[in-house]
Amino acid sequence: MPPGAPARGDLAPPDYAALTPDAVLDALQAVGLRGDGRILQLNSYENRVFQVMLEDGGAVVAKFYRPARWSDAQILEEHAFARELADEEVPAVAPLALHAPASEAGAGPAPRLEPPLPPHTLAVFTTGEPPMRLAVSPRRAGRAPELEDDEVLHRLGGFIGRLHAVGRRRPFRHRRTMHPAEDARASLATLEAGGFVPEDQAPAWRAACEQAIARIASDFDAVRPRASRLHGDCHPGNLLWREEGAHIVDLDDACNGPAVQDLWMLLSGDPVAAGHQLAQLLRGYRRFTDFDERELSLVAALRLSRMIRHNAWIAQRWHDPAFPVAFPAFGSSGYWGQQVVQLREQLAATGAD
Repeated sequence: MPPGAPARGDLAPPDYAALTPDAVLDALQAVGLRGDGRILQLNSYENRVFQVMLEDGGAVVAKFYRPARWSDAQILEEHAFARELADEEVPAVAPLALHAPASEAGAGPAPRLEPPLPPHTLAVFTTGEPPMRLAVSPRRAGRAPELEDDEVLHRLGGFIGRLHAVGRRRPFRHRRTMHPAEDARASLATLEAGGFVPEDQAPAWRAACEQAIARIASDFDAVRPRASRLHGDCHPGNLLWREEGAHIVDLDDACNGPAVQDLWMLLSGDPVAAGHQLAQLLRGYRRFTDFDERELSLVAALRLSRMIRHNAWIAQRWHDPAFPVAFPAFGSSGYWGQQVVQLREQLAATGAD
């Protein structure tokens, strides 16, 4: 354990050790899907995700949600949004309907299927503590989109525009609404309460965060953007590109927020390159819905908020054995010194005093 990172977190430690291949296959069989024994664990820090080959020759992706992060209602809103998008032919990967075969009642774990009326898209296994939640989606193949290609950017912009056109029909009732300044302040409090920042870096870190939070609040107060349903974490890793276009995956962070949240993480390079990429994205986006140009001034604030929140995300999950392995320097003086420098550099790049 790195110095300054006590063995605590705000989320209950997940009992993923019990999620053996046999347990995964038993869980799938309990919801009507028979695996043939071939399982591949996919990359995911937040949840545990497996590609499972089925006896009928098909393949699915089984997602076991991190315990205590989301409520059933929040997960079901995610599922309903994905299914709504799919119904509108927006290529989001929606969860499959699950079934508990009557002939196999009592075999393996016994799930509760949600919602109470079909289609059931969430299985809740209450045999352990805390309950384990499972969703299953079809496997979709693809590669990372080539963001240097103007035509790819144009098509991605159109895809996101279609997603937002559906998202604006109604807000989420159970999932969070983005409040970037408040979110960043809560993240700072989490890190300080847990003692994750070493004493020699704590004053500089707090000062940089306070400056960033003031900038975030000022930018959002000036624009007061419309909040609507978003993907929420629309980075290239969550877009599977094929010749016919993109499939979007992982609506785990779906939320209410400004439209630009689903655009800025696709930008890279110097300001000129990023500006060109944004122009191509918006060229496609505006074919399907409007875009408030004032939201472009929020990109810096959203980036600052994400930088602070990322560190709290690690801290809240420090009980999970995967996190100390993935972030071995977290908690060290060197790590936090680097975080301070990066936050200051981002503030300087945005012209903050």
